[in-house]
Amino acid sequence: MIIGKLHLPKTNKHMKRFTISILCILAMWSCNSAQNPTATSPTLQNTATSTYWQQHVDYKMEIDMDVNTYQYKGKQTLVYTNNSPDVLNRVYYHLFFNAFQPGSEMDVRSRTIFDPDGRVKDRISKLEPNEIGYIKVNTLTQNGVALKHETVGTVLEVKLAKPIQPGESVTFEMNFDGQVPVQIRRAGRNNKEGVALSMAQWYPKLAEYDFEGWHADPYIGREFFGVWGDFDVKITIDKNYVLGGTGYLQNPNEIGYGYETGAVNRPNTDKLTWHFVAPMVHDFTWAADPDYIHDTMQVPNGPMLHFFYKNTLNNTQKDNWKRMQPKAVEFMQYYSNLVGNYPYKQYSIIQGGDGGMEYGMCTLLLGEGTYEGLTKGVVAHEMAHTWFQFLLANNESKYPWMDEGFSTYIEDKALNDIFKEGKANPSESAYNSYIYLAKSGKEQALTTHGDRYIYNRAYSIASYSKGAVFLAQLGYIMGEENLALTIKKYFKDFVFKHPNPLDIIRTAEKVSGLELNWYLTDFAQTTNTIDYGVKNIEGNHITLERIGLMPMPIDVTVTYADGKTEDFYIPLQMMRGEKPTTATLIGDWAWAYPTYTFTAKKAVKRVEIDPKNLMADINTENNKKQGF
Repeated sequence: MIIGKLHLPKTNKHMKRFTISILCILAMWSCNSAQNPTATSPTLQNTATSTYWQQHVDYKMEIDMDVNTYQYKGKQTLVYTNNSPDVLNRVYYHLFFNAFQPGSEMDVRSRTIFDPDGRVKDRISKLEPNEIGYIKVNTLTQNGVALKHETVGTVLEVKLAKPIQPGESVTFEMNFDGQVPVQIRRAGRNNKEGVALSMAQWYPKLAEYDFEGWHADPYIGREFFGVWGDFDVKITIDKNYVLGGTGYLQNPNEIGYGYETGAVNRPNTDKLTWHFVAPMVHDFTWAADPDYIHDTMQVPNGPMLHFFYKNTLNNTQKDNWKRMQPKAVEFMQYYSNLVGNYPYKQYSIIQGGDGGMEYGMCTLLLGEGTYEGLTKGVVAHEMAHTWFQFLLANNESKYPWMDEGFSTYIEDKALNDIFKEGKANPSESAYNSYIYLAKSGKEQALTTHGDRYIYNRAYSIASYSKGAVFLAQLGYIMGEENLALTIKKYFKDFVFKHPNPLDIIRTAEKVSGLELNWYLTDFAQTTNTIDYGVKNIEGNHITLERIGLMPMPIDVTVTYADGKTEDFYIPLQMMRGEKPTTATLIGDWAWAYPTYTFTAKKAVKRVEIDPKNLMADINTENNKKQGF
């Protein structure tokens, strides 16, 4: 490579870099299962060359819901397969509803953080006994042997009767009681839009175990992480309630309510049992209300979209839901083309009454807003999460920027293209938000656990905006075509898995041939900032300077005295290569050198660094300079 005017030989990175991981492949749907929504899920394939593994669960659950008391009784049979190389002496379950009790960690944290979530504040502390949420485990067995267990806040600690060996499957059977809390955040009953039941994270949910160990995080305020598996769920509830959520309904003609495929033969009983099957998901969510309207719309060569919204909405609000539906079809098509094909036959958009939150095969969201708020503000983002969180199931608690940020990135692209917004940089708003945070003095590194942010606002900007900038700026570094290929390969290699930050950057390296770990290190693991400036122009000699600590390759546009322009590209030496470009390639810039001087062809009138504003440079005032 070149340092200033000194030419050094290029090296082949593939000869000097050790491959740190080899990925296994999850079997995708067979031809038959693609046509049959009740088919079994993809399974982990163990090969002699594979170092990747992930656990597997098969849930069978039956619950009986009392819509008058908002209490339910549940039975759960869980077959857990230990695909790890480790012997497991204990397991953990999440009991998320326990967070909605006075004195819980969520309650206390909300009352002590500087900027509490407006939905929570001190509301949990004021809940009465019949308003709180809980999940109480009554009995639990392992292969028929009773187990000792202790509820500690939102986590059930379980000591096993017999260790689970590598490759072994065991069966846990459980009886439990639950109470649906008054809706505070995401899940609950009788929310401000009048939705009766928003049932997210409502069951004892086995914690994830991976190469980092157990992820038995308490539920304090941030996101979820679950084990991939198959779900078979029967929900018995008042016959007047309409349900929507995860999974395929197995008895549509016993239920009706817009699911029927023929004549409806509903049992003459006070309650109906809804039977859902969901292959290869990592959560199971549903909502229910007696006033739900149920619409459907087919995505060409894609899934059937289901829409559930309350009949009590006014005419304008109902019209907003009708107008949104064809746009949801466009979003599904856009994301499938951009990232990878949606593999299920169904997706549901459900009025749940609390912002918007992504779940398996569905989303729950506010339903009473404007058309723009419903379509552009919520549906576009939550549907994007189908790819970045659901199908590419990163640990949301540890790496919220990977799903929130990446979803924001593709959401912004979709809105720009579908609604013809005409933005040169669809992620411009994310750049502005991130730069504000970086200059605020309140930024924490993206390695911060979601619950450990000092400020909620800092969490939001870091996760949504800086996470989006991570991808958008990667396009600047490696080239937009390479970024598009990276996103597709990332999906292909990690669908139905649990990718981590190294996986996206290694994918980018494989696509581009560049060394990019420095980018992950500086942008995601530190709060180092980008600040490059034009220091001096003397005739046709141009000197640039690095002011911030973060390294970057540099695009420069030079305007000559005769009015003509020339684009230059300065590779970052530690990249060990260059992005595809039509610009004039000049010598590498090694990070440790604070300045860089090059000579243009003729007298210079003006120099501008990064004229397209694709670097997240925190001070663009010094990016331009007049030559005379």
